[in-house]
Amino acid sequence: MRLPSCLPIKRLLLLFFLRVLLISAFIGGVLQSASVSSKKPVSTAGQQVSSKDWKERTDPGQKELFRFDDSRVSMACTYTVVVYGTDRIQLPLIVNTAFEEIDRIDQLMSNYNPDSPLSQINREADKHTVVVEPELFDFIQLCLKYSRESDGAFDITVGPLMKSWGFYRGEGRIPWFFELWNVMRKVGYQRLILDSHDRTIQFSVSGMELDLGGIAKGYAVDRVISLLKEYGIQTGFVSAGGSTVYGLGAPPNRDGWEIRIRDPLAPNDAGRNGGTVHLKNRCLSIAGNYEKFFKVRGIKYSHIMDPHTGYPVQDMLSVAVLTDSGVDGDAVDDVLYVLGVEKSKAYLEKHPGIEAFFYLPNGDKQWKMVNLKD
Repeated sequence: MRLPSCLPIKRLLLLFFLRVLLISAFIGGVLQSASVSSKKPVSTAGQQVSSKDWKERTDPGQKELFRFDDSRVSMACTYTVVVYGTDRIQLPLIVNTAFEEIDRIDQLMSNYNPDSPLSQINREADKHTVVVEPELFDFIQLCLKYSRESDGAFDITVGPLMKSWGFYRGEGRIPWFFELWNVMRKVGYQRLILDSHDRTIQFSVSGMELDLGGIAKGYAVDRVISLLKEYGIQTGFVSAGGSTVYGLGAPPNRDGWEIRIRDPLAPNDAGRNGGTVHLKNRCLSIAGNYEKFFKVRGIKYSHIMDPHTGYPVQDMLSVAVLTDSGVDGDAVDDVLYVLGVEKSKAYLEKHPGIEAFFYLPNGDKQWKMVNLKD
């Protein structure tokens, strides 16, 4: 008697295992897709976003939108760059290029790096004329424009003052009267000699020193925004340590980038803030006495100098300004910080498009805010 063939049984088993594999693959794909789309954290000012990239929900028929963010330390602060785009592979490369641009500017304008072009100027310009590369020369000329417009409230020649008050080394000290008198002889933008034709610079007084720390970060933010636009990025966010922040476009389904201004009396307390602004192709820049300071006999001395007196500005906690660029913001917040509320009114009348928030001490551990618009 002939036994029946076992081939149909083998086929049934094979089909069964194939079906199990297909079902497993489908479930795994669904779970993986769910994990990607659920990575989106809430973005708030002053906080680091928690994931590198995720899908953004879009309307049916539109291309899938991805968001990528990263942070890196440069120019003595943490830079954060956020971008939105449809090419998930290209976004990390674009952000990395942005950080490379920030590092390039740091190498160009750092007065801590002895090999930087700025350090060369500080080292040699009181001895002879120094030929300056075009980008740095144009930037110094721009800084002098801010100095002239503010009658010296913004001044990049405060380098000797910063050293005298101990802010370069971080120890903090009050200079003696005669020492300060001698240092003030080396401060003043009028003492810079620039030759636009030959692109040279020279100091008219020995011992002068340029300090671009009050504006270089804003320039770096502007350069990154320009770079993002060149790569076709229409929505992005760049923060230089939270003190200079630019919002390019607006996040999906939002009117702008929501930024909370730091409470000047509790700058590290995420539960407190000095107000909220929304940025769309605008920049927020903040100058605060909490960034670098030291105390002597209960008096706080911050790093923001009044170039006219040689002393750190008192009776001001912070100034926040809304401008169209990072460079404008970094210069103007220092200008208004030095001028104070009343003198700033005349300055703002001559510079439309700027909104300012002054945070003034108001009793023990309190502040009041004054808002000025053009």
